[in-house]
Amino acid sequence: MKKKIPYGIANYAELVEKNCYFVDKTKYIETLETANNPVFLRPRKFGKSLWCQILECYYSIHQKDNFEHLFGNTYIGQHPTPSRNSYFVLALDFSAIDPSGPMAEIEASFNHHCNVKINAMVAQAEPWLQQRVKIDFAQSASANLISVLAMLKAYKLYVIIDEYDNFANKLVTANKDHLYRELTADDSFMKPFFKVLKEGRKDGTVANVFITGVLPITLDDIASGFNIANFITLETKFEAMLGFTQSEVDSLLDDIYRDYEIAPSTRQEVNDIIKNHYNGYHFSTTESESLYNSTILMYFLKGFCEYRTIPKRLIDLNLKTDLSWVRRLTASHPEKTAAFVDQLTLHNTTPYNDTFLVEKFNLFQFFEESYFPVCFFYLGMLTIQDDFLLRLPNLNIRQIFVEYFNELHHIDVATRYADMMQSFVNQPNLERLFAGYWEKYVSQLPEAIFQQVNENFYRTTFFDLCRQYLSHWFTWNVERSYPQGKSDLEFVGKYHEQFAGLRWVIEFKYYSGAEFKKKFKRTSLKDFKVQTEDMQQIAGYVEGLREEYPQANIRQFVIYCVGHQGFRVFEV
Repeated sequence: MKKKIPYGIANYAELVEKNCYFVDKTKYIETLETANNPVFLRPRKFGKSLWCQILECYYSIHQKDNFEHLFGNTYIGQHPTPSRNSYFVLALDFSAIDPSGPMAEIEASFNHHCNVKINAMVAQAEPWLQQRVKIDFAQSASANLISVLAMLKAYKLYVIIDEYDNFANKLVTANKDHLYRELTADDSFMKPFFKVLKEGRKDGTVANVFITGVLPITLDDIASGFNIANFITLETKFEAMLGFTQSEVDSLLDDIYRDYEIAPSTRQEVNDIIKNHYNGYHFSTTESESLYNSTILMYFLKGFCEYRTIPKRLIDLNLKTDLSWVRRLTASHPEKTAAFVDQLTLHNTTPYNDTFLVEKFNLFQFFEESYFPVCFFYLGMLTIQDDFLLRLPNLNIRQIFVEYFNELHHIDVATRYADMMQSFVNQPNLERLFAGYWEKYVSQLPEAIFQQVNENFYRTTFFDLCRQYLSHWFTWNVERSYPQGKSDLEFVGKYHEQFAGLRWVIEFKYYSGAEFKKKFKRTSLKDFKVQTEDMQQIAGYVEGLREEYPQANIRQFVIYCVGHQGFRVFEV
C-alpha cells in the first residue's frame, strides 16, 4: 500500500495510523535513557514535536496495549528497554501559552495550559489514583503538580516539555524585554514550577524530565529553579537524533521511488536538489556526516510525490519566520547587524568562539555582537564549518540572508526584472541575462558594499535573483563538488520542463581595478581574453559533470567582474 508523506504531522500515533513514511530514530531512546534531565535544542522544523510524541507513546503506561502496533516495526520495538510503558506521562507544550498580554495574563495562560494537561493525565490515571487527586484550576500549576506527585507513590511521572522557550522567545522578538525580565525573575511563576520538577527528581517521583526547544537563553535564566538540567544538545552521540543522515534519505527515496513508481532517471537530479537545499547541518562535529532538515525535506517530497515534478518553490515559507530574530538584532544594533549580514552574504562564513556555544548566557549577552553567530547557530541559520568558522548550511538559508541583505540595503528585487527574465525564457542567453543583472541589481549597491564584493557575492546574488523569476524552469547548484574542486554556479533545466537536460556551468572571477591592472597589465576589459588556467579549471568540473550526466547538454562559461569597470562573459 502506498504510504503518505508526513509533512505537517507531529502526532506519532496519527503517523502510524495514516501509514506514513517514517525515518526510524527510536534507537536513540536507549541512549537518551543514560541522560538525566536532558535538554536537547534544535532549530525549528527539525522534528522536535514528533520526537516528544514518540517518547510519550513509548513511556506512557496507557499505551502498553498499543506497543506492538505503534513500535513493532521500529528498532525500539524490537529492542525495548525495561522502562517501556512504565510511567504516567505529563507532556507540556509551551508554544500554547499566550504571551501577548501583561504578566498576569501570561501567568494565567501558563497555569491554564499546565493544569489542563495535568488534569488530563490524572483522568487517565484514575484506575491507579482512585479519586485521591483533584485538580483545582484556581490554583497554580506548581501547586497542582505538587499534589499529583504526592499521590503517585508506586508510579513515577515522566515529564516532557516541548517548545520550552517558545513564549519567552516571543516576548524577546516583540521587544518586550521588561516582561521577559519579570518572567525570569526570582519571584516569577516559572521558577517554582521547575523547582517542583527538581524536587520530584530528587525524591524519585519524577522518572526523568526531557526538555526541548530552540534557544538556550531561557534555560539559563531559569537555572536557579532547575539547575540539574543536562545540556546534551552538542554531544556527538546525540547529533543525529533529529534530522536525517544521507543514508536515511537514500533509504527513504528508495521507498518513495518504488511506491510512487517515479522514473529512476530523475533520481540523480532530485538528489542534487535536496542536498543543495536541505542538507549541510553540523551541530557538534564536522567529522560525522551532515544532516538534512527533516521537515523541510518532507515539504519538498510532499509536492514532488503529488505532482511527480520538482516544486517551483523549494523553501517552506514557515522557515522565514526566523527573520523575526534577525530584525530583533537589527533593532538593538542596526550597524553591527548590517555588517554581520554583509559578512555572510559576501563570504558565506563568520568567525565564532567555540566556547560560547556551550557556556551559559542570558538574554542580554545574546544580543551582544560577539554572540550573533551563536544566536544564528541555534536558529539553524549557521552551522559548524570548523573550530573557528560557522557557515550558511545550504541554499535555503543563503536565500534568506540575501533577501535580508537586499532589505537592509534597500535593493529592489521586486520590479524592473520581468522583461529581462521573460527574454531569457524565450531565448536563453547568459551574457544578456548577466548584463541585465549588472545594470539593474549591481547598480543599486551602496559604494561601501561595492568595495567589498567578491566571487561569492556575485554567484550568490545572481543565483538568488534568477531563482526568484526562473524557478518554474530551473534549479541551481552553488559550489557543487567534483573530484577537481567546486563549481561556482550551475543552471539546471528541470527534467519535466522545456529546458530539460540543459546544464550551464559558470565560473566567476573577480578582481578589483588595482588587482586587474597588476595581474594583466591593463586597465580595461576591452579585448580581454579568457585565461587558459580558468578554462582548465572549469573543464575539470565539466569532466566530472559529464561522467554523472553523460546525456546532458552542457555549456561552460567564465564570467570576469572587475571593480567598477564592468564584466565580460566568455563561453568556453
